[in-house]
Amino acid sequence: MKDIITIGDAMITLDPSHKGPMRYSSSFERKAGGAEFNFAIGCSRLGLRTGWISRLGNDEFGRYIFNFARGEGIDMSAVHLMNGYPTSLNFKEVMEDGTGRTFYYRENSPVSTLTDKDLDEAYIKDSKVLHITGVFTAIDYKKNKLLIKRAVEIAKNNGVIVSLDPNIRLKLWTKEQARETLVEFLPYVDILLTGVDEAEVLFDTSEPSQIVEQSKVHGIETVAIKEGEKGAIGYHQGEWYKATPVPPKKVVDTVGAGDGFDAGFIYGFLEGFPLDKTLRFANTIGSMVVSVYGDNEGLPYLDEVLTHLGEKELIER
Repeated sequence: MKDIITIGDAMITLDPSHKGPMRYSSSFERKAGGAEFNFAIGCSRLGLRTGWISRLGNDEFGRYIFNFARGEGIDMSAVHLMNGYPTSLNFKEVMEDGTGRTFYYRENSPVSTLTDKDLDEAYIKDSKVLHITGVFTAIDYKKNKLLIKRAVEIAKNNGVIVSLDPNIRLKLWTKEQARETLVEFLPYVDILLTGVDEAEVLFDTSEPSQIVEQSKVHGIETVAIKEGEKGAIGYHQGEWYKATPVPPKKVVDTVGAGDGFDAGFIYGFLEGFPLDKTLRFANTIGSMVVSVYGDNEGLPYLDEVLTHLGEKELIER
């Protein structure tokens, strides 16, 4: 049985060799990225048995991503290479303070061929947690809404826990489209992993107590509210905890921090950690990710997290 599976896209990420506005960048380095892809890598590096449902182009970029993920220990039996659909791209712009923008080129994406009829019920049933995000749904929200709805229905019918990171990207859809679609998923969700801004889109509030109360209306009893450099707030079956931030040595690149937090939270949840330990664990991973340049290069292995938390001694020589 797999510990965690996720559904989503992966892209070739082209990272600029110099920081600053992208229009002045003349050279880029090829890497791989994508919200669900990064999440899967983060989970696998922590030692979770991880599966991924996706489609990639049957091209050199698609084969690169496929082999990369397989090398990370991710089960690739539900990922297929598609003829006639080029693997998606995105170009990153990174500023000196670590912030940046992403420019997507994902028309005619291979995941456009993935529909609700392609879902293997046995694959979803054979897992403890199904993790979904708003990013994949937004790519083609009318089609993918049906696909994700079917996936969470299969999960709930088979006792699989469902976690959701709204991960709302307004370059992909409007606030109204995001709210209308994601709110339909909430009755199937067990764990909500959200940023404050995303919660405001869903619930018209940024107040943690109101976010939790509205989540509970939909039956969600575990909520993590990511506050970035301010830390995180967690709620689990009546228990609240405010986790202070874990300051990074230096903010180099903020991409992937939320995906790393999600992976850490799910790991703690599956391990039965108390809420405070789960949030500290997830916050630590988020801090480690922003200290390294790249979408998933900073996602740590379990022993690295334990060392960072002081639970394991680092022996360098």
